[in-house]
Amino acid sequence: MLLRQAGHLMYSVICISLFINFSACFFSAYFLNHHPDINVTMNKTTFKISKMDCPSEENLIRMKLEGHSNIEHLEFDIPNRQLTVFHHDNIEGIETAIHDLKLGDTLLSTETIDPSDPNNNFKIDADSSHKKDAEQRKLLWIVLVINFAFFIIEMSTGLISRSMGLVADSLDMLADSLVYGISLFAVGGTVIKKKRIARIAGYFQITLAILGFLEVLRRFFGNEQLPDFSTMIVISILALIANLICLYLLQKSKSKEGEEAHMQASMIFTSNDVIINLGVIVAGILVNWLHSSTPDLIIGSIVFALVIQGAFRILKLSK
Repeated sequence: MLLRQAGHLMYSVICISLFINFSACFFSAYFLNHHPDINVTMNKTTFKISKMDCPSEENLIRMKLEGHSNIEHLEFDIPNRQLTVFHHDNIEGIETAIHDLKLGDTLLSTETIDPSDPNNNFKIDADSSHKKDAEQRKLLWIVLVINFAFFIIEMSTGLISRSMGLVADSLDMLADSLVYGISLFAVGGTVIKKKRIARIAGYFQITLAILGFLEVLRRFFGNEQLPDFSTMIVISILALIANLICLYLLQKSKSKEGEEAHMQASMIFTSNDVIINLGVIVAGILVNWLHSSTPDLIIGSIVFALVIQGAFRILKLSK
């Protein structure tokens, strides 16, 4: 009799224990699912990206890090050329992916933060997120259209005016267009699709740049007419204005609500796009002053080299 009672008692204890454990697991899973930030370790890592001088590099980095599930949020500070990554687990895989783009990355700091701290609350609600994504897509469409339009304008006027500087700058505009285009057209697509688009875009860009180099060599050793310096200067000034508009729009989108959007001088004059435009303008002035096509060929060669460098970064996305 005593043995039977002990057995019933043991059975009751086991049943109660299982019920408690099951309940604890159930409520823990439910709570964490609805409050994912509680008791979850979060790391904040800051990188210095020395070659991140315009939004096209930002889009390259975003696409490169897209497949990393341990990333919660990315913050870009283009004027100061810094990237802050909020992530779980270690940083090694993320650091390798960023380094793969060859943008002059340096890891500045890594620290563990409390996600419940309001100062670290970077998350927004779903409606705000969808609205922000829609605004970002609209903005990318605008800068894509501007860049692609000037690709056509500079390519056509460059061929007509016999300026390799304008032709090369048109390919730089095309390079930015391709980055923005990959960001837009590949949204929602599979990783394989995105890699395929990046591969095609990269090789296409390299092919055009190599053809440009060959044309520079042909003109250097041949007896060609001087390029039309006035067309070089006028079109480059218009392209410079277009690039400044794109920089302004993209900087404005990052400014806090209610604040006046502004661009730092360091951001403007260290942007590769702006430097290239100024280089073609100077080359046009030297062509007229020296009565030689050499300045135009030199600036064309430099820009073609930058275009190829950019193409290899796009190809990094296909790996």
